[in-house]
Amino acid sequence: MFASLIVYLGLIVAGVGAVSVLVPLAFLGIRRRRTGLLLAAGGVLVVLVGFVLPAREARVRHSATLLDDFAPTYQFHEIHTARVRASSAQAYRAIRSVTADEIALFRALTWIRRLGRPGPESIVNAPGKRPILDVAMKSSFLLLAEQPGREIVLGTAVVAPRGWRPRGVPTPEGFRTLRAPGFAMATMNFHVKETAPGLCTVVTETRVHATDAATCRSFAVYWRIIYPGSALIRHMWLRAVKRRAEDKRA
Repeated sequence: MFASLIVYLGLIVAGVGAVSVLVPLAFLGIRRRRTGLLLAAGGVLVVLVGFVLPAREARVRHSATLLDDFAPTYQFHEIHTARVRASSAQAYRAIRSVTADEIALFRALTWIRRLGRPGPESIVNAPGKRPILDVAMKSSFLLLAEQPGREIVLGTAVVAPRGWRPRGVPTPEGFRTLRAPGFAMATMNFHVKETAPGLCTVVTETRVHATDAATCRSFAVYWRIIYPGSALIRHMWLRAVKRRAEDKRA
């Protein structure tokens, strides 16, 4: 997250500088085009620093969830939580049944993510009325594990070597043991924890593990650009789950 903040700070500074090269923004204290040019160059430099900051590898010491079993090591990570006034069973049904149309800004953000291209049906081009997890599992995501009422884990290769194709039917064990260079493996879960009768916590966590240093560096650029939009999607996704579970529509 810190590196992503650095990247976006640099983009803002570079944008202000670029505008000031054309029209100096006196209200910001920028009165000369030369100052705008220096700001633009400085902003680009800050962006590059954000891109090249090293991504440290984290490792789970003790497995506590199904996600830990499939993604015990990772370099990129995001986690979001929502408190839901419903039973764990109702919350889990909501997770399994919530649709793209129920997730605020989902269509706008995924349209930006795919650069406006229509493309095949997938989690970033999902039909509005079908459960979003069903769409994911019928496209690029593999169901890795599920404990009904408690946790579901999905995974996909977000980066793969050029020309690579899986041999045979993909399996959870194959996903778990894939360590060949050139891959970035993303693992995502939804985890429900009941904290009191009629009250639970829903957690969604995404971890990405790059299998070699070069892939880690290249994926870091992509991750640091898309992180704010990805985090917003997850936040809105949990809000949709909470709304559906508390409305008892799940």
